[in-house]
Amino acid sequence: MRIPPFVLAAFALAAVLPTVAATPAQFLDAFAREARQADTAFAASAARGRAFFSASHGGEWSCASCHTEKPGTPGRHAATGKAISPLAPAANPDRFTSAGKVEKWFRRNCNDVAGRACTAGEKADVLAWLLAAK
Repeated sequence: MRIPPFVLAAFALAAVLPTVAATPAQFLDAFAREARQADTAFAASAARGRAFFSASHGGEWSCASCHTEKPGTPGRHAATGKAISPLAPAANPDRFTSAGKVEKWFRRNCNDVAGRACTAGEKADVLAWLLAAK
């Protein structure tokens, strides 16, 4: 029986992150640590994170389509119109504090935007940018 990669990634993340609550910086560190397993020189980049967040990756949507180019402000889902709380932790302290939610939303949104799971490096880069955003 073959275990899907996203299941393995979820277990790997759960092993390195607290199960109750965490901080955005702890998630960034965990994603960067995972990315360094593939590239020992990896360092999270807010510039790469912003570029990834703004890019459509060959589809119609980018992360900014729903979360806006200013993640410190509320967004709106591009298809449903549902209001979305600010994504930047500085504007919304509840963001990136639950391992389950972080994995759920990265999995769902990366699939919607990029058509695939995001790499640990991409997650680290996006989170580095979001931590710098006001």
